[in-house]
Amino acid sequence: MPNIIIDKELLALLPALDKDTYALLEENLLQNGCRDSLVLWGNILIDGHNRYEICKKHNIEFNTINKDFASREEALIWIISTQVSRRNLSPIQLSHFRGLHYMADKKMQGGDKKSKGQKDLLVHDNIGSTAARLAERYRVSPKTINRDAKAAAAIEAIGEVSETAKKMILSGEVAIDRISLRELSGYKRKEIEAVAETIENGTYEKPLSEPASSVGPSRPIDTILAAMSSIDLAVEGLSESFSVLPKIRSGAEKTELKARLRSFIEQLETLDGRISL
Repeated sequence: MPNIIIDKELLALLPALDKDTYALLEENLLQNGCRDSLVLWGNILIDGHNRYEICKKHNIEFNTINKDFASREEALIWIISTQVSRRNLSPIQLSHFRGLHYMADKKMQGGDKKSKGQKDLLVHDNIGSTAARLAERYRVSPKTINRDAKAAAAIEAIGEVSETAKKMILSGEVAIDRISLRELSGYKRKEIEAVAETIENGTYEKPLSEPASSVGPSRPIDTILAAMSSIDLAVEGLSESFSVLPKIRSGAEKTELKARLRSFIEQLETLDGRISL
């Protein structure tokens, strides 16, 4: 049996199981054994962390298979693709994964340019932009992929100063939307540290928008523009909700989707009511 290594950075990619789900997995492994092989990249575990932890705890036998990746970024993309296809993720988790996929893809392109032959570069150029390719893969718009990259960059920056704050964001424990995250992506480290601290101690508040100009009455167009960020977030959420339609199998999932859609409709109706032309 190989000496299995747990990579903390790769482990941090995986959404934590809630207590009930973990307990069900533990019960299943105790009754039926570990039927699914753990996936390794060399000696690094890249899939099956919860199963590995439970198997070690109860001395349950398990098998491993090995995946060969050309780079760490390629391994990261494989993990992301596996998680997205397997789990019922929240909008913020999906956005984070898509953004990380984008950043890893771009890093591979930049890192491999010198070593690639002209033929490889031409093939890659014919594929189109990274955002367009990932948009097609995840069934969202290229603009959403670019936004996801900024949000993911902010989450990773927060994680560098506070892993706790990062987990609170991804778990939904703190109410921070993707528009705010995209704004945070341009913050300096000291500002990021301050935000992370407020997230940890429960005092985080969404930054207030710039106050309206006191010179003269506000124009209708100003009201519309001020509301655009909220509309943008609602539409983005709708896109993500519709992207899960092909995966829906149960009545409970349909009910969850309908509740999500109703929430977005209410947001849009509220914004519509605020705009008086």
